[in-house]
Amino acid sequence: MKTVKVFIEIADFGYSAYMDDNDLNYGLIGEGKTVEETMSDFMVGYKEMKRFFESRGKVFEEAQFEFYFDTASFLEEYGKAFSLAGLERITGVNQTQLGHYLHGRRKPTRKTVEKIEKGVREFASNLTAVHFA
Repeated sequence: MKTVKVFIEIADFGYSAYMDDNDLNYGLIGEGKTVEETMSDFMVGYKEMKRFFESRGKVFEEAQFEFYFDTASFLEEYGKAFSLAGLERITGVNQTQLGHYLHGRRKPTRKTVEKIEKGVREFASNLTAVHFA
């Protein structure tokens, strides 16, 4: 089974999701007001595409999906849980810069994207080690 990257981005109406270039003989998109709705809509599209292929007697190639956020959509989605000041402490990226990325005034470099991702992953790893008495 192929693993296909799906990118989640901010759209005028909320979020959109689309597949990376691949050699599948179909393409999918998803839309929603939230990331959760968008991912769900994408997966509904996958099931509908499978039914369509089967109804036509065509071979449907199964796939699994890895969802990737662009920086702005990550900041928008998780801004509910983290302030930009908190994300600055976690990632080492200045909150003013994070604000520019969130509002689309600037795009981060690949190096900055990697720095943000590394900081978030380390924070998440630390959280999973927490135990309460």
